[in-house]
Amino acid sequence: MSEALLHGIRVVDLTGEPASMAGRILADLGADVVKVEPPDGDPLRAEPLRFTAWNAGKTAVAVSGPDDPALLHLLGAADVVLDTPGWPGTLAADSETAPQAVWVSVTPFGLTGPRAGWRASDLGVMASSANMYATGDPDRAPVRCSEPSGYAHTGPETAVAALTGLASGRPQRIDLSIQETILVANMGTPAQFPKTGFRGSRRGANIGRTREIWPCKDGYVSFGLRGGKARVPSLQTIAKLAGIPDRDWDSYSPNRLSDDELRAIEEPIATYFAAHTMTELYELATTTTLMLAPANTPREIDASPQLDARGMFGPLGEYSRFPLRFVVARSADGEAAPALAVAAEPPPGGGTAPAWAARALSPHPSSAPASGAWSGVRLLEFGSGAAGPIATRYFAEHGATVIRIESRSRPDFLRVYALGPDNPHGLDGAPMFDELNTGKRSIALNLKHPAAVDLVRRLVQWADAVAENFAPRAMRGFGLDYDRLAADKPDLVMVSACLNGQTGPHKDYPGFGGQGSALSGFNALTGWPDREPVGPHGTITDSLAPRFVAAALAAGLLYRRRTGRGVYLDVSQVEAAIYSLSPWMLEYTVDGVVTERIGNRSRRAAPHGAFPCAGKDRWVAIAVWSDEEWARLAALLDVEGLRSLDTLALRLANQDEIEAAITTWTAVRDAVDVAEQLQAAGIEAVPVNDFGDLHDDPQLAARQHFVPLTHPIMGPGLYEHNGFRLSDAPCGYDRSGPVLGADTDALLTELLGLDAEEIEKLRAEGAVE
Repeated sequence: MSEALLHGIRVVDLTGEPASMAGRILADLGADVVKVEPPDGDPLRAEPLRFTAWNAGKTAVAVSGPDDPALLHLLGAADVVLDTPGWPGTLAADSETAPQAVWVSVTPFGLTGPRAGWRASDLGVMASSANMYATGDPDRAPVRCSEPSGYAHTGPETAVAALTGLASGRPQRIDLSIQETILVANMGTPAQFPKTGFRGSRRGANIGRTREIWPCKDGYVSFGLRGGKARVPSLQTIAKLAGIPDRDWDSYSPNRLSDDELRAIEEPIATYFAAHTMTELYELATTTTLMLAPANTPREIDASPQLDARGMFGPLGEYSRFPLRFVVARSADGEAAPALAVAAEPPPGGGTAPAWAARALSPHPSSAPASGAWSGVRLLEFGSGAAGPIATRYFAEHGATVIRIESRSRPDFLRVYALGPDNPHGLDGAPMFDELNTGKRSIALNLKHPAAVDLVRRLVQWADAVAENFAPRAMRGFGLDYDRLAADKPDLVMVSACLNGQTGPHKDYPGFGGQGSALSGFNALTGWPDREPVGPHGTITDSLAPRFVAAALAAGLLYRRRTGRGVYLDVSQVEAAIYSLSPWMLEYTVDGVVTERIGNRSRRAAPHGAFPCAGKDRWVAIAVWSDEEWARLAALLDVEGLRSLDTLALRLANQDEIEAAITTWTAVRDAVDVAEQLQAAGIEAVPVNDFGDLHDDPQLAARQHFVPLTHPIMGPGLYEHNGFRLSDAPCGYDRSGPVLGADTDALLTELLGLDAEEIEKLRAEGAVE
């Protein structure tokens, strides 16, 4: 590639910690990013490795305030401005100073609505989204990941929002709610509440009725005893290893077995795992069909031969092992994209503004004002599960035409999961598939048939981009890999998003989001230090990686629009998740520190946790970030001796006493009342919502997060907006998720010119299903 994907894009980054990753992502994709700081610097500099992780590749400029001429020059020449209004220690600037730019404002609850002014860090937004409610053990408080997983979702979401704004061709003010961003990570479950009544539950190390996290000789591994065709080889393998008597694993379903029968299967597996190390078990998994993953810490991640083979870590500035990137990009001729960060850390303030700050901005190309930002873009999608479909749903929501290529003989496993005695609708009665594929169309083809492959090749000529998340060999086996497709269509953009990426010794390792969460470290970071890890609700690589996939695909489409050239984008779900934990990795590679889960506590704030309130399983998240805030909270608690804990060090040393006092105070109060009282006092406090509470949340109602649509088979239902809205481009869906193959005949006629007789002939031959 002759230039980076976002070459020439000028970004001014005014953000605080919640969105600081976004500028790093845009810089990695080739944008020119300037980090603007107040005279005393970004408060995140107090955490040097965290600051370094999210500001590599940027230029730093210190300004005196919002009226500083240097800042005004930067804003006047920017294509994109990122800010976090109200975040402590960041500069407040007026969007009127950059009327030509796409301006993305990231706040905990959005810029509008009754709770727009509420304070919330990662703890509070995780509580507000119900993700925290469904994470942890049933006999303890809801728990968040010890690294800020809410900010992990927010970084790539902000990057997608900025690139979506650029795609519109018009200046935009984009309003991004972190609450809504994380809510979507619940994989469609909240939208189903009116039908299911399911408020969520904390199941510890279990998934359903079976164990998911197992102790082994030196740590933990993730291994699911769930049924389904994709898991049969893994179940057969573990049965032989653990000495489980032969059984029909093809028909196995934990829901059909008694507790005693399940324990009889689990006990020999537990004994086998306990006798082996994480490394031994993972080496076995990579050479067999065993769908198992270690709950990695930075030690195991840093030693990974897969990550080394793909160049995930490398030298950057003074760091010998820096997390370099989340995507590998190449053109059809195989030349790598120069899209990596170029500096380990920005200068410590006072830097010189780049030359572009003095240049007049070239006008944006204009598209129709009533059109969605991605209107006119045409995507073909292959794959199954969540990681691919969630990524392309962004484009469907903002006007693109997204067509899923499906199969009746080998349906998406999310459709298969719905099969059972309680589902009268078969493959078209799958709520999760429906939620994750809103707004898309479906063509049913048998890709084992040469005529079907020929149809796909013709559809590729129609498309701007192809997205797929099959295992690495699948598209090549169909004859639909990038090199062959690009030979006929050189300007094709294609993104692949499998678990471990397209290259490396473990590229063919089989796994789903549960394994990705373990491999990337999120399991090790979530839960209580005296218990096994649990992993965040929503199998985080399934819910997190798609945001990175969407950012890469958006950058690729803008690159094609600018240059007329195609690009291939290889995103590993595991690498995207590790990238979002870069500060955690740097603590180990720089200082040798292995930081593991600490429940809801924080090294940077105290108190910091979830506290019981009146009612069954009701909680409120409370965090104190300054001595002044603590003085106000201590006065409310009115407990002898607490007011004297007037430094963070003292509060960290006396957390048990503080948490006991808060628990006594909150336990007899309503969670919403506590939150409103403390928010009015300038203290972060947010009710811990469950899935039902989200439908009574006044903020979500004001922002119309849930969208009513009617599915052709399942009838009326609710669907979810993603986390951001554009000021001058509509967004939304014109349909529910697709019925399997419902658009086959119409699209083959409209796009390829086939008549009814030709389609029926192809159907009779088995090419069309």
